Amino acid sequence: MLNVIIDGRKIETPEDRTILQAARASGAKIPTLCHHDALSPYGSCRLCVVEIVKNGRSRIVTSCNYPVEEGLVVLTDSKRVLTHRKMLIELLLARCPEAAVVKDLARQLGVEKPRFPEAKHDCILCGLCVRVCEERIGAAAISFVNRGTEEDVGAPFDISSETCIGCGACASLCPTGAIDMETVQDLMRINRFRTAKQLHLCPSCGKPYAAELQLGWIEDRLGRPSGLTTLCVDCRRAQSAKVLRSLLAMGGRERMEGQPPHRQDFTVPEAHEVRLRIGPAPSNGDACA
Repeated sequence: MLNVIIDGRKIETPEDRTILQAARASGAKIPTLCHHDALSPYGSCRLCVVEIVKNGRSRIVTSCNYPVEEGLVVLTDSKRVLTHRKMLIELLLARCPEAAVVKDLARQLGVEKPRFPEAKHDCILCGLCVRVCEERIGAAAISFVNRGTEEDVGAPFDISSETCIGCGACASLCPTGAIDMETVQDLMRINRFRTAKQLHLCPSCGKPYAAELQLGWIEDRLGRPSGLTTLCVDCRRAQSAKVLRSLLAMGGRERMEGQPPHRQDFTVPEAHEVRLRIGPAPSNGDACA
C-alpha cells in the first residue's frame, strides 16, 4: 500500500492504482468524458486534470493515466485545476454546443457560453467507441480518421466495415449520443459508420433482437454450443419460467437431489437438460401454463 495525500487527507491506496482511481475511492469528484473502467486510460478529454506536488514542485497532470506514488500530494479542485477545466470545457462546448453531457459539465463549472466560434459537431473525439471496439470486442471496425480540425471517427474508407458485428458497444459508450442505432425491418443500422447488419429473428415470437454476427461472437466467447442465443431474452425467460413451474409441480427438488441449486435464469440448453432429468411434462395443463 502507498500513502498519498488527496485534498489534504491521508489516503492508503494499492500500488497499481491511478490518481483517478485513488481519488474516487476516497470520495473526491473528478469529471471525465473519455474514461471507462473497462478500458485502458486515454486522457484525451483532459477534464480529469489534477495538480500534484512532487519534490517541492507542482504541475498539472491527467489523473486517469498517472500512477500513484508514495508521498504524492494531489489537489483535485485547486484554483489552478479549475482554471484548466473551465478552459477545456469551454473548448468542448464550442465544438459540441448541443451535447447534453457537455452542457451539464459546463454548467457545473460555471461556463455559460464559449468565447470561441461554435463548430456544431456532435463528437468530442473521446475515443471510447474506438477503444471498446478494439479492446473489448476485438473487431477494430472503427478508428480515428483525418487530421487537425477535420479529425473524426469512422469506418475505413468511409464504407461499411466487414469486421463490425453490430453489437452496439460503440453507441452504448458514446457520451454525446453521436452514434445512433436503428432497426429497419430485419437490419441493424449504425448510420454514422454506414453499417447495416442482418438481425436474427426469434423463432418463437418472430421479433428481431440482435445481429446474427453478435450472437455468433457471444457463443464463441462463452464456449457454448450453437443455439444458446436462439431465442430472444423475453422468450428465454418465459421458457425458463415454464420449465421451473413444471419442475416444482413434479417435485423436481427431490428428483434432482444433489444437483446445483435451481436458478431463475436457465439458458435454453440448460432448460432442455432439466426437461431430460425430470422426464416428460405432466398431463395437467395447469402445471405448465
